[in-house]
Amino acid sequence: MTSPEKPGLARRLAAMLYDSLLILPLIMLLVALATGLQAGLGALTGNDVNNMRLHPQLVQLLVVLAISGFYSGFWRLQGQTLGMQAWRIQLRGPDGARPTISRCLLRCCCALLSLLPLGMGFWWCLFDRNKRCWHDYLSATEMYLLPKKQV
Repeated sequence: MTSPEKPGLARRLAAMLYDSLLILPLIMLLVALATGLQAGLGALTGNDVNNMRLHPQLVQLLVVLAISGFYSGFWRLQGQTLGMQAWRIQLRGPDGARPTISRCLLRCCCALLSLLPLGMGFWWCLFDRNKRCWHDYLSATEMYLLPKKQV
């Protein structure tokens, strides 16, 4: 029996590009809600609403939460994001089933580590015989290429 095929870096990046089209509006919505909440609280306390800005670290936190929540939610529920569905990629845990929520969150944190050294953790799959990135190894998860659907 042959082992399932693994997606390469180009397919993974294409799926991430598709997903970014969904994540960016989510980030904008979260920042808009936080800005509105801050303005509302500022108006209640009598502060000048026109001079209020969100703290940059709060915006960064919202971005990380949006991305982590998006990926972890989709991975836990379906094993795939919408971009992964389009590119026939599925994430599985060490037992071959959908990963647990803790494993999904760990994968998100490890993916940040993979990005830090100029994306070296992602480039790693080009040279790895199992086509796995650093965050695949660190989170004990694996990406699989699903077969084409017969029509």
